[in-house]
Amino acid sequence: MSQSYAIGSSESALIEEPIHRVFERTLQQHSDRLALVSRAQGIRWSYGQLAQRVDDLAAGLLSIGLVPGDRLGICAPNCAEWLLTQLATAKAGVILVNINPAYRTFELEYALNKVGCKALVLAPSLKSSDYIRMMCELAPELETSVPGAQGAQRLPELRAVIRLGLDRTAGMFSFWDVVEAGQRRASGLSVRDPINIQFTSGTTGSPKGATLTHRNILNNGFFVGEAIGLTSDDRVCIPVPLYHCFGMVMGNLACNTHGAAMVYPAPTFEPLATLEAVAAERCTALYGVPTMFIAELDHPECARFDLTSLRTGIMAGAPCPIEVMKRVNSVMNMREVTIAYGMTETSPVSTQTSRDDPLEKRVSTVGRVHPRVEIRIVDGNGDVLPRGQPGEFCTRGYSVMSGYWNDAERTAEAIDTDGWMHTGDLAVMDDDGYVNIVGRLKDMIIRGGENVYPREIEEFLHRHPKVQDVQVLGVPDSKYGEEICAWVRLRSGEESTEDAIRAFCRENMAHYKVPRYVRFVEEFPMTITGKAQKYLMRRVMIEELKLRLDQTA
Repeated sequence: MSQSYAIGSSESALIEEPIHRVFERTLQQHSDRLALVSRAQGIRWSYGQLAQRVDDLAAGLLSIGLVPGDRLGICAPNCAEWLLTQLATAKAGVILVNINPAYRTFELEYALNKVGCKALVLAPSLKSSDYIRMMCELAPELETSVPGAQGAQRLPELRAVIRLGLDRTAGMFSFWDVVEAGQRRASGLSVRDPINIQFTSGTTGSPKGATLTHRNILNNGFFVGEAIGLTSDDRVCIPVPLYHCFGMVMGNLACNTHGAAMVYPAPTFEPLATLEAVAAERCTALYGVPTMFIAELDHPECARFDLTSLRTGIMAGAPCPIEVMKRVNSVMNMREVTIAYGMTETSPVSTQTSRDDPLEKRVSTVGRVHPRVEIRIVDGNGDVLPRGQPGEFCTRGYSVMSGYWNDAERTAEAIDTDGWMHTGDLAVMDDDGYVNIVGRLKDMIIRGGENVYPREIEEFLHRHPKVQDVQVLGVPDSKYGEEICAWVRLRSGEESTEDAIRAFCRENMAHYKVPRYVRFVEEFPMTITGKAQKYLMRRVMIEELKLRLDQTA
């Protein structure tokens, strides 16, 4: 085909059952097999043990007054209770609302009220965040109310807070008390019922609640597992956060649909804990965003761990530098590692490389279209472009969300009348149907009329022997409209200069792609899922450049 359009294989039928039915079938086949390892908690459960706790929690949620369609938020790090809550809400028909543990009090209040959460599963604390204090600040009525009966002025729809841990807090249920109280069962769920709400981390405006169904996330998890060849013999190391699609769909649901074991190295990402988990549990697959793999590879103790059990895994969540991908292949023994691309609104994966793709394709593209999905690349008018030309990546099919919760206007901005999800990502499709993401529409730099894609410059600078990581962005310029700026993290113990970085670029790149500004940094502003926040970097640079102008005026 000459057009940038592709439709996924229809060889595998879509799963047209709710999540709990598929989990029950996995249980029948793999009851005694290892299902979950949560190393920080000392937990090792078989699928049979997991299923009993899921049944009890599902019934417990109903016993405290939740009914199908109610929203239950969860604000917690990676732990066994997160998985139990995910599976139990699916069984009870309660919609799980993923809340970023990095949220502060205002953001937590917004999320709970935006979708009308009736209950909240809450970790007591994490690092510097004291969630109990935050909740008591939002709802001081808790301290004098009976668990499950409270209403709060700032959280009018919230009726129950379920806290994790062994301690007790006035006005809150204990998680394990709810598990023990369970006696009822849920039934009559439709695969097209919403079962999960995830807040997208927008750079401007309030977060939007992407609403996903059983059909959305269960099928996507299944096809992701198929792509990496998961079986019941596999153990998947999941250091990525469970509140994100990468953890709960590509991790938990991919494993659940294939009878594979889930291994949580730690409550939050720690490179050493991840390496320890892979070696100790003999994991066969490892997930992560590029910054996680970089941290693992560059950890001073990396070489002492036996990683030979690894064969596959997924790198996703952000553009994957080619040089990092090559090191993952060789140093970490992940010969069958795949790259996946998608977004929360599409459950999340739309394209993925195959385990047997040529290395060149697996280190330079995000693969081809997923089964049962359509993709296309369009220009500003919505017309499909010829292959080889960059444009906006759009996707359509079972994986597209039902919409943003109670936000028809923003849903219509994202999903057109023909059902195409407009991602805002710039992509190119080659003659074989492989897709390369070249940047975000809003990140593309227009310098003196030339379109410059930050990804191209980032990939090149990753070849520099002293560069550990790099982010490229555009900053305002009175002459060219925009100029190119590179934020560079050097390897430990290395030194360089702005001129040296620019000289390295000039040797192999057109002059208009050479960064005018180079800033050496120890770290980038990041989301908790490992995505660099370029809008914050741009803001910092604008302030710095304004200061320079003021000083020379």
